[in-house]
Amino acid sequence: MRDRNPPLTPSGVDALAWGKMEGLLPAAVQDALSGELLMLGYMDRDALAATLESGYATFFSRSKGRLWRKGETSGNRLRVASVHEDCDGDALLVRAYAEGPTCHTGARSCFGGEPHGPGWLALLSRIVAERAQADPAESYTARLIAEGPARIAQKVGEEGVELALAAVTRDSAGCAEEAADLLYHLAVLMEAKGFGWDEVVAVLRRRHPG
Repeated sequence: MRDRNPPLTPSGVDALAWGKMEGLLPAAVQDALSGELLMLGYMDRDALAATLESGYATFFSRSKGRLWRKGETSGNRLRVASVHEDCDGDALLVRAYAEGPTCHTGARSCFGGEPHGPGWLALLSRIVAERAQADPAESYTARLIAEGPARIAQKVGEEGVELALAAVTRDSAGCAEEAADLLYHLAVLMEAKGFGWDEVVAVLRRRHPG
């Protein structure tokens, strides 16, 4: 499948519409896994070039009048997955992995809250990864991880059967509960096997390129 909006490369920087806002472009930062909007900043040519070269989000601070790399003092950097221009070339979308809270208040996002809908599955995977490091005697997740893929696969199978039974014996709320159990155990299996939702979505996109 051909990407309709491929990632920006250094060769495309000069072609952007820099003249519209006196050499600055708004840059929205989106969590690369959940799609959550994390922050909005501004980039000039040098900030964008630094971002593409270093792999970490760099902005132009209008208050300080200089470039600043996100997390340069706090350590809460934004590791960039890709940068995309919009249809007019006058705005940027930065897809990134947040290394700590993005907002100076300590919140994950400058816009508050946490991801909703399908994007919350990325947060679920983070929770599973954190709990996998806990004491198995105190954490069901850690205990499953310690018991290995075969045990986790058994639980995925059991939850799949329960969801199938719910489809013919329970209402939509009951089905949602069983689906939640299945997705949780699937997230544990993904953690144990070392793959994530982004890889699953990539397979689905290849299969359904519409």
